[in-house]
Amino acid sequence: MSLSSFIKNIPKTELHLHIEGSLTPELMWRLAEKHSVTLPYDSVEEIAAAYNFKDLQSFLDLYYAGAGVLKDEEDFFALMWAYLEKCHEQNIVHTEIMFDPQTHTERGIGFDVFMPGFLKAMQKAKSEFGISSYLIMSFLRHLSQDSAFETLASAAPYYKDIKAVGLDSSELGHPPSKFEQVFNKAKSLGFKIVAHAGEEGPADYIWEAIKLLDVDRIDHGVRCQEDESLMAYLKEKQIPLTVCPLSNLKLCVIDDMKQHNILALLRYGLMVTVNSDDPTYFGGFLNENYDALCTSLPVTHDDIKALAKNSFTASFLPEEEKRTFIQKIEDLVI
Repeated sequence: MSLSSFIKNIPKTELHLHIEGSLTPELMWRLAEKHSVTLPYDSVEEIAAAYNFKDLQSFLDLYYAGAGVLKDEEDFFALMWAYLEKCHEQNIVHTEIMFDPQTHTERGIGFDVFMPGFLKAMQKAKSEFGISSYLIMSFLRHLSQDSAFETLASAAPYYKDIKAVGLDSSELGHPPSKFEQVFNKAKSLGFKIVAHAGEEGPADYIWEAIKLLDVDRIDHGVRCQEDESLMAYLKEKQIPLTVCPLSNLKLCVIDDMKQHNILALLRYGLMVTVNSDDPTYFGGFLNENYDALCTSLPVTHDDIKALAKNSFTASFLPEEEKRTFIQKIEDLVI
């Protein structure tokens, strides 16, 4: 079986996906028309062309502008449902989805608008496709810790619907230590903890996320190779890294996919996984990220199996469900 066919057929989970980053140019255009929002583009094609940004900040500027078309519960349902349909198409059987409440609350759109939309789509996907999904509430690190505390408090009616709390947005100049207290509070409330670290920021940010935020997973983490003691610690503790290859290429973390270190990290013994991050902005959903690795690196069928198994091991699924899916992967005939 070809690697591409194997990728399509293997059951997978996705652990690093920003739902606002799955907004397609077509949906952005349709919602802008629905709400009479004026975009700085004259067509769907112009929106698609604008996705050629040069760094994390220029991407974030476009990302937040795009989110401005999301206004009512139906919009958030449409956004989530479109992503979950893609999961069904790509044999993603479980997904842990990040959302940025502050992107919406700063525009006057509250939890009572976006959460029902998200949850209805997730329930529909479970019913129609058998796809399970969890929500990860992410704080925007370019905003203050006080704002994060306000967001955590505002989420209270929906705590039962949120599996984990995370940290994303502009990494440089906003170390994990800036949010130590709010993550301690989130941990005390029973949430799992994840944080973006070691993407644009240095390996020290990964240490901070581990020591100060007590993370269960590191999002990105590819700069861990800059610190040998960190590499050894990540291997010993099997702290997962949710790696996003096409994102790394698009945001110039690497210049060429042939330079990507995911195979080196996997062979070293780290718990690395493949994810799409913001797929419509970065050029591909989960399977396209696997395909990109296979095109540029000496990836084998066994590597694909290992990465897919890691995605379940690193998930927040119950242990019994993890074992069931991992066994299915082990039983696949190459």
